[in-house]
Amino acid sequence: MRRAARAFPLMAAAGTGSGAGPKRPRPGPAPRIGTHDGTFHCDEVLACCLLRLLPQYRDAEVVRTRDPELLAECDVVVDVGGEYDPERHRYDHHQRSFAQSMHSLQPSKPWTTKLSSAGLVYCHFGTQILANLLGQPEDGPAVTALYDKAGFRRALELVGGEFLDRLDYYHRAWLPARALVEEAVRRRFEVDASGVVLELPRGGCPWKEHLFGLEKELALPEPLLLVLFPDRGGQWRVQSVPAGPHTFESRLPLPEPWRGIRDEALSQLAGVPGCVFVHASGFIGGNRTRDGALEMARRTLALRRGAGEQSG
Repeated sequence: MRRAARAFPLMAAAGTGSGAGPKRPRPGPAPRIGTHDGTFHCDEVLACCLLRLLPQYRDAEVVRTRDPELLAECDVVVDVGGEYDPERHRYDHHQRSFAQSMHSLQPSKPWTTKLSSAGLVYCHFGTQILANLLGQPEDGPAVTALYDKAGFRRALELVGGEFLDRLDYYHRAWLPARALVEEAVRRRFEVDASGVVLELPRGGCPWKEHLFGLEKELALPEPLLLVLFPDRGGQWRVQSVPAGPHTFESRLPLPEPWRGIRDEALSQLAGVPGCVFVHASGFIGGNRTRDGALEMARRTLALRRGAGEQSG
């Protein structure tokens, strides 16, 4: 039985330049942008917002689903589906084989960071978006300067900053997150004897900024490594603590052989029932149950200890 998709109208894109022109009547149904359901993240939200800055996607319906049949009916798919195929407008980056950067896709560009879905949209549509916002030719000097000299981050601030500020404000309204994180830190030995695994009562809590502060304040003898929490769908996640507050590097990523593998294949490989996925970078994984997510964490710790003993 297919899962029902959820469609959400995004905020209308504001501040379009003189090149946007008036809306034209569409002869057929509005295009559809497909992305994953469940908890939203800045990556796929920004990818959808960037696309909707283009005239051809201004009125697009955003369909949130993981159903492959429903995604196949979408005109563009971002951040889900396991495919990167620009010819078919499929822009996912989670598959194990994905290694694209701005430099690999456009060798004249110097940026070598692996792209997310928003990065892929910017790579393929950025000059069109900027030309539309500025009312300038796509190959004109103003567009080229903003795309190249100002760079990816500044361009995203220009086209998506206001929306992300609103999103950040809403996200921070879920306080008091600090109290939840502090309680989890104090009860960490009840989760696992190692004392380096936290369990949060709910997902969506901005735990990272609080965790780093609490480690210092409480003078923890060992750094915290993994965090368990339920998602909105009732499944569980195990996520590595970042190496620092401003880095994508993980203190203890999930094992390399698990990365990019899903469902039953992952369960058999990890020896843990109910596995759902492990991100291609290893920073997060999912399991259908709390016990399964905890076992993924424990096996990750055990493999780390084993590697340490072998190297010693």
